[in-house]
Amino acid sequence: MTRPNILLFMADNQPADLLGCYGNDEVHTPHLDGMARRGVRFDSAYCVNAMCSPCRASVLTGLMPSQHGIHNWLDDKLLDHWPTNWSAIGEFANIPTIIKQAGYATALIGKFHLGVPFVPQLAFDHWVTFPHGHTTSFYGNEVIDQEERYRFEGHTVDYFTDKTIEYLEHRAGQDDPFFAFVPYNGPYGHWPAIKGRSETEFAALYDDTDMHSVPREGLSSDVLERFGLRVAEGGVREQFKGPLLLPNNVESLRNYFAQVSLIDSGVGRILATLERLKLDDDTIVIYTSDHGFSLGHNGVWGHGAAAFPASAHRPSYHIPLIISGGGLEENIVHDGLVSQIDLFPTLAALVGAERARPSLQSPARDLGPVLRGEEAEGADAVFYEQEETRAIRTREWLYAMRFKGSETYPMEDEMYCLTDDPREKANLIRAPEFAEKAAELRDRITTFFDAYTAPAYDLWQGGAAKSNVTFAGLWQDAWGEGWAPEFSG
Repeated sequence: MTRPNILLFMADNQPADLLGCYGNDEVHTPHLDGMARRGVRFDSAYCVNAMCSPCRASVLTGLMPSQHGIHNWLDDKLLDHWPTNWSAIGEFANIPTIIKQAGYATALIGKFHLGVPFVPQLAFDHWVTFPHGHTTSFYGNEVIDQEERYRFEGHTVDYFTDKTIEYLEHRAGQDDPFFAFVPYNGPYGHWPAIKGRSETEFAALYDDTDMHSVPREGLSSDVLERFGLRVAEGGVREQFKGPLLLPNNVESLRNYFAQVSLIDSGVGRILATLERLKLDDDTIVIYTSDHGFSLGHNGVWGHGAAAFPASAHRPSYHIPLIISGGGLEENIVHDGLVSQIDLFPTLAALVGAERARPSLQSPARDLGPVLRGEEAEGADAVFYEQEETRAIRTREWLYAMRFKGSETYPMEDEMYCLTDDPREKANLIRAPEFAEKAAELRDRITTFFDAYTAPAYDLWQGGAAKSNVTFAGLWQDAWGEGWAPEFSG
């Protein structure tokens, strides 16, 4: 098979830890666990940022946030300040356009969160989405179904599942292959969406679950610092109160797990549809998430940016990545380090567009050899960034480098030895016996970001962001009161 169909699922705010096949013995994910047995599970996959929009942009462009300019979730409250029908990554080579040019039908069915959602973007022929980046409720949302806009009263994940099945039924029997991108807007993990007991059919699975797979830790002082900065900025939206209120809220934890099971069920229904339509042998299915999510680990709930400076700890960046079907190897577990931007060259190669390249120099690597069962090592390091925090993770070390250009907001680097301290508890940055290793890791971070930044969007060198940032006051303190994102209002 030279031109497989591609079905790419992307969950919203789901760490790898929240799947049974990644070792969680409390969450119910039979369909995704089965998908992993029938394919390749990447055990050490990491996102490049722990916020929604930057990661989605990086997957579709193969670029780092400091190259494409999206450093934070795109706040749709600023939509009136964006250019007309703005696509935040439209100027870059992107996966939907590359695959469209390779002769594929293309569909987006799910959360877009990369610009104005009301018109089809990025060479997607089929366009089903909803207008929000933040999910206030899973129920009663306005949806965009091609040229129609209407309210769907049920759960939005169910809606996107139904619409994907409808699309597959339409594609059955057609000659040209398809690329369907299905970015669910769950499990999400924020208030008010997961406040209280889940209303899904899976709530009862977790009513008596003791949640031992989630750590019970006190809040990090960096979380309290970030909350205080939000208060000083003029108020705190309800979703931003979660980092203080959620870490030990068992009812909301159970709700979050139930949302994962709902997504698992949706994936199962779609996989069954592929089999019913006899499309399964010709379709490669990928499951991943935009970024991870801390569930109280290291005193953090939520995104890396729930703390200040941003957390670089594993749970916010470790993502699931499972690829199966279409004649690929089965029951393979690859433990080498991979980055989510590796999906760009991997997808391009799968559709026969091997010569397609990101618009700028990129460290992305084709995962094709792993999928074919060939001997293939992962990278010796992955890199990620969260505005004022840039990090390197190797098999043995995690180093988080902090921006040092602000006198008002001084920040200290962190370093952890992962072989001795896998839970990343003992910060060794002040230990003199590790000074040489610290210098080496700092040099690697500096070298990497010297190569993979664009001057216009390099915050550390006075560049801007395309839209909002986590904490504008930091960059105004460093670069002057005139500093502002391009489209910030």
